[in-house]
Amino acid sequence: MKTIEDLDVAGRRVFVRADLNVPLSGGTITDDGRIRAVAPTIAKLVERGAKVVVASHLGRPKGEPDPQFSLAPVAARLGEILGRPVAFATDTVGESAKATVAALADGEVTLLENLRFNAGETSKDDAERGAFADELAGLADLYVGDGFGAVHRKHASVFDLPARLPHAVGDLIATEVGVLKRLTEEVERPYVVVLGGSKVSDKVGVIDNLLGKADRILIGGGMAFTFLKAKGYEVGSSLLQEDQIPTVLDYLKRGEENGVEFVLPVDVAVAGSFPDVKTQAPVEDFAVVADDAIPAGTLGLDIGPRSGALFAEKLADAKTVFWNGPMGVFEHPAFADGTRAVTQALIDSDGFTVVGGGDSAAAVRILGFDETKFGHISTGGGASLEYLEGKTLPGLAALEG
Repeated sequence: MKTIEDLDVAGRRVFVRADLNVPLSGGTITDDGRIRAVAPTIAKLVERGAKVVVASHLGRPKGEPDPQFSLAPVAARLGEILGRPVAFATDTVGESAKATVAALADGEVTLLENLRFNAGETSKDDAERGAFADELAGLADLYVGDGFGAVHRKHASVFDLPARLPHAVGDLIATEVGVLKRLTEEVERPYVVVLGGSKVSDKVGVIDNLLGKADRILIGGGMAFTFLKAKGYEVGSSLLQEDQIPTVLDYLKRGEENGVEFVLPVDVAVAGSFPDVKTQAPVEDFAVVADDAIPAGTLGLDIGPRSGALFAEKLADAKTVFWNGPMGVFEHPAFADGTRAVTQALIDSDGFTVVGGGDSAAAVRILGFDETKFGHISTGGGASLEYLEGKTLPGLAALEG
């Protein structure tokens, strides 16, 4: 894949497909990590005299404008990070976009409105998607793909547009791919994978592929209860995917045959109902119980302190670590200790530690950890997982062409 150093960008319109899909609360950005991650690529293009046209999606609007998903707050924050004004086009390929791009001088930046306000961006119809890509191509001379969090999507701005313009990868994608190769092709051992989050079904492909690569797989979060149920334990009202129990049993059997150690929680933090993460109200029926003693009618909402210590022990000698998915409902202080324990264990590790995007990256920031203490924090949880599953990612395939 070509990099931006291979492009002559001075005086030319460079379309940068970024991933600025940041969380918003009442129009306020609550985590600007993805904006900060792509800013160095944009700054480099600015310094070389490009006219930079940045584009991204945000949320899941239904193919038409929706004010709650506007990128206007992102344009303001991007300008603050870059230390220069960022013009904002109030549409994607309409009059505002055309006029804003036409007004760009060398070294200036504009951000287009949410790409998903146009149905062509996410259409499954090749012709409709291609027509939107044609309109986007009219706004630029060159294309730089740097939205790693979207490269697993066959969308117009990710898959179709690179075929219409000379293209290269930005620094963020180049870094992400380099990291993923260290997790798949150049692995230092012991290699420990920590998986959490809500559903086993979300991680089926990556577990299947890692059974031939990892030395240990640590299971926490809501998905752990399907594993515990597969062992014959009562899980109360905890999140459970009954249909995944045969798959889990197969994984445990294959892990034993292949020398891959599965590590499950040995204790669990439970409550009678899901906590109110907005008000952070105290949980009066909070309790910690053994993994085989979850009371009927209670929900497991975090791994317990003994599990946190066990997971830290299993991470202590790791040379490579990949973590995707929190250990519990970390947004509430009563159920954040498991995720905090795993995060601290990664920081204490001498190995190469990768936080696999999504909720894991959010947890690092929300819990107040220093991001520089990790080997890498990915900007794309879904894209990272699909790469580790061995899938071809449409956005990367398009940039290789």
